[in-house]
Amino acid sequence: MNIRSVTPLVALVCLGAGTLTGCGDSAGNASESGGPSVVAAFYPLAYVAERVGGDQAEVINMTSPGVEPHDYEPSPKNTLAIAEADLVLVEKGFQPAIDEATAQNAKGTVLDAAEIVDLMPAEEHEEEGEHEEEGEHEDHGEFDPHFWQDPIRLATFADAVAEKLGAVDPDNATTYDENAANLRADLESLDAQFATGLSDCARDTIVVSHDAFAYLGHRYDLVIEPIAGLSPDAEPTPGDLARLRTVIKDTGLTTVFSETLAPADLAETLAAEASVSTAVLDPIEGLGEEDADEDYISIMSSNLAALRKANDCR
Repeated sequence: MNIRSVTPLVALVCLGAGTLTGCGDSAGNASESGGPSVVAAFYPLAYVAERVGGDQAEVINMTSPGVEPHDYEPSPKNTLAIAEADLVLVEKGFQPAIDEATAQNAKGTVLDAAEIVDLMPAEEHEEEGEHEEEGEHEDHGEFDPHFWQDPIRLATFADAVAEKLGAVDPDNATTYDENAANLRADLESLDAQFATGLSDCARDTIVVSHDAFAYLGHRYDLVIEPIAGLSPDAEPTPGDLARLRTVIKDTGLTTVFSETLAPADLAETLAAEASVSTAVLDPIEGLGEEDADEDYISIMSSNLAALRKANDCR
């Protein structure tokens, strides 16, 4: 889809709503302060843009609260926003439809998190009972995209966003650098809280809904046992579930973790079969519809509390 085919459609949608102005305000135009417009593909990227851009930038998150981002298709309005944005933030491979829309329509600067952050390889989980559906790994390429589960990697991305915003808006470059430094300080504090909070626990294994926590496990020495693969809609085999029941029994786990934007059925079924409890561990791929008062830091703090309770940390 090219921008020339999108623009008339957007205009018709807006006129049908009764006003063109109300629909056009958020479509990638400059902020009220005259600063740059930033379009972010999904929530963690938008959170960074909001913190780094501060009052100078207008940030549009293309993936709305309550929407699972993996298979999100950008609307015509979002495609227009991409075309008009000064800076577009994506992670290539995580949302193929947004990758395509960005490649075809972006006229401003594009920052790909996959080129900035040291991504980890996507592991295939070769144990007995491997998932029947292998496509979930191919969807994301050779690398695991969930880097924001490591706060320090997210800080690295924030530094790159500050650099790009400074290039787009040189008059406020110092402000963007200061905002990124403040965000890095917050993320380093969060990292220290995780390191301390998970340093003395009865267990170091967690069972989670899908394979979105490898970066968390790598940084804080947790063994991650996912029910599904990198895509939350991947179906585990009976062999997968049997192996996980054995893991729960052998390690003395008390909890199976579900998440906010994906169905909890499999986690609840596995927990019931293993006679353990369920709790929420949020991969923060997006905000829930009721998360208006939450942000990345607060959700990660809730995740830490859930991990400490589940693994009997002291």
